[in-house]
Amino acid sequence: MTTPIRIGIVGYGNLGRGVEAALTQNPDMQLVGVYTRRDPSQVRPLGAEVPVYAYDTLLSAKDQIDVLILCGGSKGDLPQQGPELAAHFNTVDSFDTHNRIPEYFANVDKAAKAGQNAAVIAVGWDPGLFSLNRMLSEAVLPDGQTDTFWGKGLSQGHSDAVRRVPGVQAAVQYTVPIESAMEQVRRGERPQLTAREKHRRECFVVLAEGADAETVRRAIIEMPDYFADYDTTVHFVDQATLDNEHSAMPHGGFVIRSAHSALGNNQTYEFSLQLASNPEFTSSVLVAFARAAYRLQGQQQTGAFTIFDIAPALLSPQPVETLRAQLL
Repeated sequence: MTTPIRIGIVGYGNLGRGVEAALTQNPDMQLVGVYTRRDPSQVRPLGAEVPVYAYDTLLSAKDQIDVLILCGGSKGDLPQQGPELAAHFNTVDSFDTHNRIPEYFANVDKAAKAGQNAAVIAVGWDPGLFSLNRMLSEAVLPDGQTDTFWGKGLSQGHSDAVRRVPGVQAAVQYTVPIESAMEQVRRGERPQLTAREKHRRECFVVLAEGADAETVRRAIIEMPDYFADYDTTVHFVDQATLDNEHSAMPHGGFVIRSAHSALGNNQTYEFSLQLASNPEFTSSVLVAFARAAYRLQGQQQTGAFTIFDIAPALLSPQPVETLRAQLL
């Protein structure tokens, strides 16, 4: 029997919990443990037998882990942890601050090459599967326009950004597509839409004791990279309302390319996802790419990689002969 790929989880929020669950569907992988900056005794994995360790003990486990799956946030965790850990481990993460990906890639690439490791960055569904479908649609249909719509759904990254605002005790954020804009795109009109014309953002926030609501609201709606370019509504609610009405994590969206083929016919390429659980799906993507990271290093390919760089066969537990026979 093939030796399983040994996985470590860094961070144990919704994403880390989803990775633990996803690993149970991948028998070629084995969870070594969860690594957290919290008190390990306060972390309760889904599996009672799963060990939990302090983050600062990671280097001592270097020889026991094949791939680390990084489950921290893109705003405060991954910019530091990504390069720091890629210097010592093969890693996979879902960094999702789109306009900072080139900078993040460069930092992780330098560290991973120095450590002779493979680091897959910015994979999930967007960035990730949506990125791949944007690229494919534009390669196949060069005369056209690509538009991406997200939601309606709860954004993990944006929710994390809201929760880091001083004065916020708890919060979630929903991304809501503007239906009239989507219909224009589907009709092939190729409208030139701003971010504000394509989506709006809706936040539900529990204030910390003593916090000023207007100060918190302005800090959210003026936050660059996250909210400043959108019409954003902030609702202040109590903890019970947040727990009762906003605990589910649905999401999804659409990549739509409206184009003409060479003889002038209209062609529409559309890829969509409807997700009952954003973190569970994102976690499943991370686990598949952990398999690719392990195989890349085994082929002596090191440095940072994105979804554009990785052959699809590296994601599958099936041998390529089986893929050719059954799926091609």
